[in-house]
Amino acid sequence: MAKGLQGFSWTMLLLFCAIQELGAWATHTAEEGPGLGQPGDPALLAGGRVKRGWVWNQFFVVEEYTGTEPLYVGKIHSDSDEGDGSIKYTISGEGAGTIFLIDEITGDIHATERLDREQKTFYTLRAQARDRQTDQLLEPESEFIIKVQDINDSEPRFLEGPYIGSVAELSPIGTSVMQVMASDADDPTYGSSARVVYSVLEGEQHFTVDSKTGVIRTAVADLDRETQDRYEVVIRATDMAGQLGGLSGSTTVTIVVTDVNDNPPRFPQKMYQFSIVETAPVGTAIGRVKAEDSDVGENTDMMYQVKDEEGVEVFKVTTDSNTQEAVITVQKPLDYESKKVHTVVVEALNKFVDPRFVDLGTFRDQTIVRVSVLDVDEPPEFRPPSNLMEVQEDAHVGSVVGVVTALDPDTANHPVRYAIDRSTDAERIFDIDANTGAIVTGKILDRETAGWHNITVLAMEA
Repeated sequence: MAKGLQGFSWTMLLLFCAIQELGAWATHTAEEGPGLGQPGDPALLAGGRVKRGWVWNQFFVVEEYTGTEPLYVGKIHSDSDEGDGSIKYTISGEGAGTIFLIDEITGDIHATERLDREQKTFYTLRAQARDRQTDQLLEPESEFIIKVQDINDSEPRFLEGPYIGSVAELSPIGTSVMQVMASDADDPTYGSSARVVYSVLEGEQHFTVDSKTGVIRTAVADLDRETQDRYEVVIRATDMAGQLGGLSGSTTVTIVVTDVNDNPPRFPQKMYQFSIVETAPVGTAIGRVKAEDSDVGENTDMMYQVKDEEGVEVFKVTTDSNTQEAVITVQKPLDYESKKVHTVVVEALNKFVDPRFVDLGTFRDQTIVRVSVLDVDEPPEFRPPSNLMEVQEDAHVGSVVGVVTALDPDTANHPVRYAIDRSTDAERIFDIDANTGAIVTGKILDRETAGWHNITVLAMEA
């Protein structure tokens, strides 16, 4: 029993020193039986015999080892080994005999290949202690793990790009645009190899990024879509918490500046001139005018209206929803002889006004539209348009029945000539003086034969 306790004390001393030195030593007991124990521990068998067990430290191997010699990993050891070479150590499992080799006498394990933690983080193996002479197992076979220890060999990567975000123009400073995130394949539980911080590499004049969260925000309040409608911002992610020697990766973020209604409509001309014939029917389009707006989308939607009383009476203005033009039409008959030129005040205003920007000025504009009425050669007009005349049935041939009068409505006021439409007086009962319009009898009239006659008189410019 004293011998067993001596073995226990040496093992525990080794364990204690290892904890002080590496913080990673452990006593491993075979799965099939308990390990060494203290006096009074159930592991101490009757008669003072100690149940044997495996003794080794937790195994780590640094990734990306570039040395020329095999890399020492650690030692497996049975507390039944008295150092006389009678025990042969072997291993099996992942990488045994290829990646990992064991000295069968000492139990020392070495790695012969360069390992990559990002490809495989640990290897599971099993240890055997055999009698060198009989090849019989002296200890129950036991499983152990070799962990691949991380080094900072992976730079942060932005995996969700390309990034495209948007922000409204004139947004306040600090307005959130979007969030970017970088991934680091290094071990997040070991050191700062995977601890990423963010910074703006290009575009810091207009945007900032939160170093911890990757949230991009505006750095100025005067982003103007009409001046620049997009920005290419380069964001960098650096591991090791940004310390010297950390690895970094970057990505380009496209930030689109969206429109707000901060520009009023403006007519490019202060006066427009159109002409239309005086005989144009009501509803005829005279012409189109358009106010320009530097905004886009619905922020350029217009409404137009006639502002002066005279124009409202004679003309109508509507909005072409496709082109946002003002369409001016006639809503009252025109007369060249009465008024040759009409002056119309047309006003344009935004359909959707943003109350946040009303202090920038009035969101409407006016222009003058001059409409010239063109003269048309119109036919003479009878005044009055019809007459009722009486004559005695015994009147002599050539007696004057009455006089019709027609005038040329045009400014030129051409002389008028008269004639009877003979389809209405085929028997030539009446005649007319071509110059004066005097109607005379051409035959003797008989009231008992015809009590009235309906004739049509024609008037034409001479």
